[in-house]
Amino acid sequence: VQLVESGGGVVQTGGSLRLSCVVSAFGFDRYPIGWFRQAPGKEREGVAVINRSDGATAYRDSVKGRFTISSDNAKNTVYLQMDNLQPEDTAVYSCAASRPIRSVDVSYFLRPYVMDYWGVGTQVTISS
Repeated sequence: VQLVESGGGVVQTGGSLRLSCVVSAFGFDRYPIGWFRQAPGKEREGVAVINRSDGATAYRDSVKGRFTISSDNAKNTVYLQMDNLQPEDTAVYSCAASRPIRSVDVSYFLRPYVMDYWGVGTQVTISS
């Protein structure tokens, strides 16, 4: 499984960005895909996740109502639309995939340590 992110950049407070994660994997629609971020000096944290098998999503509380995760099967791509960006959203954003796990809520995959495959990340910087 390979994941490649794009779409990072520098935007002003209140602006928007859309990140893309292209996933190269057999059976793409079976892998939960998540977006994670890590700011300097802080631990990596889960931002949003989508369970491709049923479309279920989960978000960390601080991004609810501002970020939207979606998936395009035809393009093997998962997106993270980020609106009303704030300086505290500044971080390296990475996408990750997990092998399918039955009988767990999609929010389970917001835990970075359960993910199996990672992209290298893309920098998002919000200027105040």
